[in-house]
Amino acid sequence: MRIPVAVLQRARRAAETFHALTGAEVDAAELVTGRAALLGLSPRGRISAGGATRLMRSSDGWCALTLSRQDDLDAVPALIESDADDPWSAVERWMAERTSADVTMRARLLGLPVAALGETAAAPPRISTLAAPFAARDVSGLLVADLSSMWAGPLCGQLLARAGAAVIKVETRARPDGTRAGPPAFFDWMNSGKLSYAVDLDEPSGLRQLLDAADVVVESSRPAALAHRGLGPTPRDGQVWLRITGHGTDGERPNWVAFGDDAAVSGGLVDGTESEPVFCGDAIADPLTGLHAAVETARSLCRGGGELIEMSMAAVAATYAADDRSVETYCSAMPKLCGPAAELGADNGVVERRLVASC
Repeated sequence: MRIPVAVLQRARRAAETFHALTGAEVDAAELVTGRAALLGLSPRGRISAGGATRLMRSSDGWCALTLSRQDDLDAVPALIESDADDPWSAVERWMAERTSADVTMRARLLGLPVAALGETAAAPPRISTLAAPFAARDVSGLLVADLSSMWAGPLCGQLLARAGAAVIKVETRARPDGTRAGPPAFFDWMNSGKLSYAVDLDEPSGLRQLLDAADVVVESSRPAALAHRGLGPTPRDGQVWLRITGHGTDGERPNWVAFGDDAAVSGGLVDGTESEPVFCGDAIADPLTGLHAAVETARSLCRGGGELIEMSMAAVAATYAADDRSVETYCSAMPKLCGPAAELGADNGVVERRLVASC
């Protein structure tokens, strides 16, 4: 897979920073191209490497739409206000007659992952004080509650585990991490070495106890989804709460659904030319965000924690898009797998005993 040299260079600098903070060795090329190497994927121009996202012309620019879930496909008739035997062809015709703003507004009202090319500006993580800091701490030996799913958040948790943290992957039995249903090699790459804790969100007392005990919490839910169950960030001295979103937390942005390919387009991280863009890498906003999220978590612990860190995948992509991407290199680094991930809920007893001991 061809990747802009500047993208790899910036990712390698982030990996070197993580190594300096934690002692953990990280191969940036493996993170950026590992899924493609594992699964034999590559982008096909305006069709993403995974095949679920497409770049299409609007009347005034370009938009990316992802149809990866059955609910997304079911929403297409409502989006275009017509039935369609071939959803992609129908959406392409519909989009060509509308502005990017009209396309994204309507798609987002229906909960679809969509982006207009370059709509998001580069921005650093948003860091807020939640409570008093502790003394500076290493990642090693800390307890991490990983409530995230898919790629960016689980990768952050995986990197913290490589640095010696005890990472607990939290899922519900009703809605486990969607990547469990995909290729096992990818799920194992992201989640091996983590304890698996299955919870019931209708009876969240055990999860609340875990969140109170954790040194670090990683989550990628819409903020309201946890808050209305009383599971949002609470002031706890020294704790780091990491929130990963697709488009940030301003205004309506927390409600915008995103995947790695459309988030990259939102940040302008594409190959080709401004008038003829094509996808860059494989869902590239995901691994880049996961890497930088791990770096920011380690930095916060060095400051003593007590912080909420909000990472936007689109804003991370936009940071990389600011570099010169005219020179590319071929990269296909195969991940080093460390065995299978735990079955869903396999470690509930271990986690519960640990929580009892922590009380």
